Amino acid sequence: MKSVYLAGPITGLTYGNASDWRQYAINRLAEWGIGGLDPLRGKQYLSDLGVLDNGSGVSTYADKDEWPLSKPAGITQRDRNDVMTSDLVLANFEQSEQQAVSIGTVIECGWADAFRKPLVIVSPKNSPYRHAMLERMAGFMVETLEQALDIIPAILNARRAWYAMTVTNEGKLEEEEDERVSSE
Repeated sequence: MKSVYLAGPITGLTYGNASDWRQYAINRLAEWGIGGLDPLRGKQYLSDLGVLDNGSGVSTYADKDEWPLSKPAGITQRDRNDVMTSDLVLANFEQSEQQAVSIGTVIECGWADAFRKPLVIVSPKNSPYRHAMLERMAGFMVETLEQALDIIPAILNARRAWYAMTVTNEGKLEEEEDERVSSE
């Protein structure tokens, strides 16, 4: 299964604000048989903390020994591995005007470039993310999440999930439409 790493600001947002668009993207990508890698997966414990920043730019949860996925090493190791093993990186800065520049997300864009992963950036016009280097790294820079989710299946050469591949008696692959879902 193809996968997309869902990069975007977390610090300065609540768990819900940071995860809502990611869950929406995961559901939309699943229609195409594409998986979404959410950096907040396994971190539901953050949902009770309010805004995920203490005002100094240092996370409010990095000192919690019982939360190794939220320590700096845990965040860095897993997110870098997710970028490295994904097929595409989607960096969503659509709502970024509400907080400071997301250094972590910009680093993830750099990893995508270093690992030669296709990079789709969602950034409104006049955003600080409309930077020359980010624009150069991105294969695609669009203004809305909807635009990004519309082009990702084409970039990954994905087919709608309701098409299944079967092997015929002659050993050939054939498409068959899943009867549970009506065709477009």
